Amino acid sequence: MTSDGDEGTGGAGTGGSAVIRDAIAFLRGIPPFNVLDEGALLDISAGIMMDFYPRGHVILYQDEPAPEYFGIIRSGRVKVFVKTHEGEEVVIDHRSSGDFFGFLSMISGDVSRNTVVAVEDATCYLIQKARILELLKLRPAFAKYFLRSFLTRLADLTYREIHDRTLLYGGGDKLLFTSTIGDLSGMKVITAQQDISIQDAARLMSQHKISSLVLLDNDRFPAGIITDRDLRDKVVARGRDLSDSVRHIMNVTLIKSEARDYCFEALLKMIRYNIHHLLVLDKGELKGMITNHDLMMFQGTSPISIAREIENQTSIDGLAPVARKINRIIEILVREGARSSNITRIITEVNDRLLRRILELAEKRMGPPPLGYCWIVFGSEGRKEQTFRTDQDNAIIYQDPPEASGSEAADYFSSFARYMSDSLEKCGFPKCSADYMASNPSWCQPLSVWKRYFSEWISTPTPDAILLSLIFFDFRPVHGSAMIAEALRAFLGHKLKNQNIFFAHMAGVILKNRPPVRFLKRFRLEKDGEHRNTFNIKINALSPIVDAARLSALELGIYATSTVDRLRELKERGSPIGGLSNDLGHAFEFLMSLRIRHQFEQIRNGTPPDNFINPAELGMIEQKVLLESFRIVSLAQDAIRNQYGSMMTL
Repeated sequence: MTSDGDEGTGGAGTGGSAVIRDAIAFLRGIPPFNVLDEGALLDISAGIMMDFYPRGHVILYQDEPAPEYFGIIRSGRVKVFVKTHEGEEVVIDHRSSGDFFGFLSMISGDVSRNTVVAVEDATCYLIQKARILELLKLRPAFAKYFLRSFLTRLADLTYREIHDRTLLYGGGDKLLFTSTIGDLSGMKVITAQQDISIQDAARLMSQHKISSLVLLDNDRFPAGIITDRDLRDKVVARGRDLSDSVRHIMNVTLIKSEARDYCFEALLKMIRYNIHHLLVLDKGELKGMITNHDLMMFQGTSPISIAREIENQTSIDGLAPVARKINRIIEILVREGARSSNITRIITEVNDRLLRRILELAEKRMGPPPLGYCWIVFGSEGRKEQTFRTDQDNAIIYQDPPEASGSEAADYFSSFARYMSDSLEKCGFPKCSADYMASNPSWCQPLSVWKRYFSEWISTPTPDAILLSLIFFDFRPVHGSAMIAEALRAFLGHKLKNQNIFFAHMAGVILKNRPPVRFLKRFRLEKDGEHRNTFNIKINALSPIVDAARLSALELGIYATSTVDRLRELKERGSPIGGLSNDLGHAFEFLMSLRIRHQFEQIRNGTPPDNFINPAELGMIEQKVLLESFRIVSLAQDAIRNQYGSMMTL
């Protein structure tokens, strides 16, 4: 490093008219400088320096004073990395011509967040910090580029900071989200023809010391699989003849994954289908196999083990202590560096497994239901956006009973719902204070009544009807006959066609919840009380995105309930917010990451988790991206207002 305030330069910096002319020509071709006019380019290039860094030279040092310049790579390549407390080097990025370095550290103004080293001989332009800050302030298009860029990356950064503080940054756990199944499935799969005998199959498994054997058809394509459990349950326990063909006992439903899928996708499939083994295909060809043991060894503490514990319990009292471990999964996933969308996907699978097991135990206790039914969930659980445990939001839809047995069905499901509510409370799901639960007789009804509810809410969109629509139209089936729920969803889709008055009323309600930002980009915060100087990130920041996505999805007949899935589909459809779908998705991910990090820290400190965020406790970049997220939400709300404004006054 050089002295005289020129930290990080590899040799004497050079300036002058030739450098300025070269710099202007170069900057014209790279974003966001390509949006600047000639005057601005000339201004920013005044005082610009060009420096050369030989291969191996450290340009910036982690934890040393932040640079007073903004670096742009003219030629060559650099590596950006951090070191953990254990001294492990974790590479963040490789950057080359046209890429930047030092922006986060320069803006934060304290210390360099990472180390930047030249991995090839590199020539770089160095622009004074004051000129970049002035552009960010005066040129909205220039600032927008950086904020959008960091909006897509800052969700990961927030988890990275937690890694560093918890000494788990760079550890093996995070590999679940960064390694592919192909990386893990290195072992050779032992196969055999499906027409060999059971005894020959058992001999092969013993010889190779394996717990499963893949069986092939005549085209040598996987036709089935047998496991140690099959030999125990289907052969030994039943006294089956060992000379029988093994295809009589094999499992023909093979769950497969592609080698390029991430390991957490394999974890989701194992939880969802309650399986121990997963075949791995590479472009259609059998590459290998992974087991739940492989993932548990790879990851450390695994959600699979908790899912398995849930499956093995035979009483509510046995489920309660297992259910308490689910929050621990979230803590582990946060430390691993999982994105919020991946956390919610995994937690949804585990919570669904817990809920289904409670329902199975309830059916066993109450006896078989007199009619087909479907247990549905709504709210964040219905949207698959649940994180740390929330209250119960559920209902029952059952088949329309014959007139003579209507009271019998109502009595059964009423008792069933009350038992379920008490059981869920024992397992850590508090009862809903607004009573949106199946134990409320209003929300435990036959299909025809639910259709009548939906019809009335749509045809007579009173404030109460709109509120109920916002809650219940996110419903998702979890257990029982999914066809009953899908029949209701199809009915809903049909009733919503061309219901512009209803949508206008819904728009009027959701547009009252504006993002917490004032004029001149100042946060609108609570003025007094225990939450003074904070805003509610769930109600004031996430809900406007959820509501906008729901409104547009319902209008276009999109059946998805997840906000992320809705935004993805809206991108392809003629929605007023379709053009903002990508930005809304990034904003949603970022806001969810802030919420999870906030609650994670509260739990670590022994404080009950809440949703109140103090922007002053965030870094400068986080504050700027938070404001940019609110700006994107405001644009989406403006688009909705433009579409429904004339009808909203009706």
